[in-house]
Amino acid sequence: MDGFAAVDYGFAREVLQRGIAALYLVAFLSSLNQFRPLLGERGLLPAPDLLAWVAESPRRRRMLHPTLFSRMRYTDRRLAALCWAGMAVAAVLVVGLPQLGPPWVPMICFLLLWGGYMSIVSIGQTFYSFGWEMLLLEAGFLAAFLGSADQPPPTVVIALFWWLLFRLEFGAGMIKIRGGREWRDLTALTYHHETQPMPGPLSRQAHLLPRWFHKGEVLGNHFAQLVVPFFLFAPLVAVWVAVDGPWIWIGTVAATIIVATQAWLVITGNFAWLNWATIVIAFSAVSIPVVERAQRDETRAIALPVYWIVITCAVGLLSVALSWPALRNLFAHRQLMNASFNRWQLGNAYGAFGTVTRERIELVIEGTSDADPDAAEWSEYEFKGKPGAVGRIPRQFAPYHLRLDWLMWFLPLGHSLDDWFSMLLARLLQADAATLRLLRHDPFEGEAPQWVRVVSYRYRFATRAQHRVSRAVWTRDRRRVIVQPVSLRGS
Repeated sequence: MDGFAAVDYGFAREVLQRGIAALYLVAFLSSLNQFRPLLGERGLLPAPDLLAWVAESPRRRRMLHPTLFSRMRYTDRRLAALCWAGMAVAAVLVVGLPQLGPPWVPMICFLLLWGGYMSIVSIGQTFYSFGWEMLLLEAGFLAAFLGSADQPPPTVVIALFWWLLFRLEFGAGMIKIRGGREWRDLTALTYHHETQPMPGPLSRQAHLLPRWFHKGEVLGNHFAQLVVPFFLFAPLVAVWVAVDGPWIWIGTVAATIIVATQAWLVITGNFAWLNWATIVIAFSAVSIPVVERAQRDETRAIALPVYWIVITCAVGLLSVALSWPALRNLFAHRQLMNASFNRWQLGNAYGAFGTVTRERIELVIEGTSDADPDAAEWSEYEFKGKPGAVGRIPRQFAPYHLRLDWLMWFLPLGHSLDDWFSMLLARLLQADAATLRLLRHDPFEGEAPQWVRVVSYRYRFATRAQHRVSRAVWTRDRRRVIVQPVSLRGS
């Protein structure tokens, strides 16, 4: 680092800008495919109803996060247009075209992504209540101030990414230490690979690894999240004390450890873009020094414009001010997980999986075309990501986010079924085409069933011996009927 210019972080800037833009492309694509059947005009939780309720009261309007749809009427067409526009802007950033211009050009592009996606998240209700939504928003805002390809990235913005990564990792580590006993007795990952929301194709193999390995996983996680994040700031210490040498590389080593642990999570699960975003943000600490004197002198000679120094320093001061609640939360006795402290979703608190469930209960939706539900033959609806047929190997979807599948995992953990789930059953009884496209398999091939019901099962990964005999990936046992047979004519 050299004053206001992080001269050794050009590669880090490239990964940050292109990687964050790629994640925005995925996020807008996910919304294009899923928002309308989930939250559109005929969605399970219609966004127009939310906006109409908010408009009734000034207090409610202040509670709503900023969204374009508070100023213009929501329609599914406008939502689709916003998603297509967001994907287009994200695509040109991935290619790197705006970065070839002055720094305000990529700034405008990233701020458009940030504002556009916040407009969606703000009316996304429970389907957009995940921590990685606010993580993407905060990362996109910071990426707006990384500058152009012909200039070094601003030191203050690179350091803000370290602070974001610190909150993300250390916050998750503290949530675990303060959470369930399984994180303290090192047994959490004995269960997690099997009971996580949406397993991936290698989750079963990870689950079947020896117990000593799972304990090592937990220890490695604690080290990566509770110890390593402090070393991200080592390059700043080197600047303050005016030393070179190993200090410069400590941040890179810390980033490498974080990337390695996140890569393990990528190949053993499906956590939307959470792990991918963490990997991208971790590259902010990867320093590739300019070693040739002539090249270093040339880099230093490219001074950042004064207006850009003023803007980035102002962003730094704003971020410090907005981060104060998150800093206090890190060391609070009752630490909040994935909390936003302002309307703009900046300076957030992060964390996940403070407790790990030891048993996997799945709700299976069944339907029948028979008139008499008591003597009926029932067929199962198959979801794209969540476990269903015992012989089906889980697929890799991340960084794409299957929102309906994720919320299906949460249902057995609650005390009552949510309103959106009742509407889902109604849509299945109507054979609603948009809703059926969210599923992997409709046993009635577009025809409306007479009845649907919901049955709970306990799922376990098949042991190696069971798999050799039956080729099954899962074993399951039926628990009870959660929702008795219902029809559009009444139960």
